[in-house]
Amino acid sequence: MPNITHAFAIDKGYYGCIWKIYIEAEAPNGDMDKIAVIAEQTGYGHYPTDWIILKARYRKHFIGYLQWNTFSSKASSLPEWTQMTMKVSIFDKAGNESKEVVFPFRFESGVKNQSEYQLPPPFDKQDIPRIGHIMVDLFYENR
Repeated sequence: MPNITHAFAIDKGYYGCIWKIYIEAEAPNGDMDKIAVIAEQTGYGHYPTDWIILKARYRKHFIGYLQWNTFSSKASSLPEWTQMTMKVSIFDKAGNESKEVVFPFRFESGVKNQSEYQLPPPFDKQDIPRIGHIMVDLFYENR
């Protein structure tokens, strides 16, 4: 059964930034298969995203990040303080799911770029690989 052992993401960023969710996971039998991500936008609902299929070298253990470009083709801008939540879990080939990890995120202008934050261990090492992209378009109606 897959197990997410460590996870981290900053909780705020400006609209259009690249947001990274850092994850370390393992499955002793080496059968991790894919990562599921569900995005929730307050006031708009849930957005299931595409599966992130794990490469063979990541099926037993990996440490890396998922990347989301927060700009949306369906929203030229988002109001300050717009709330998001990303829920991440990992499935193995038998369909077993890890515990879900929840990452809150809020859009704010004037915050530091993610590269300016000190990452906690075990993500504070150089050359952490990107495991996949989170593909989701947010909505905003100027009412």
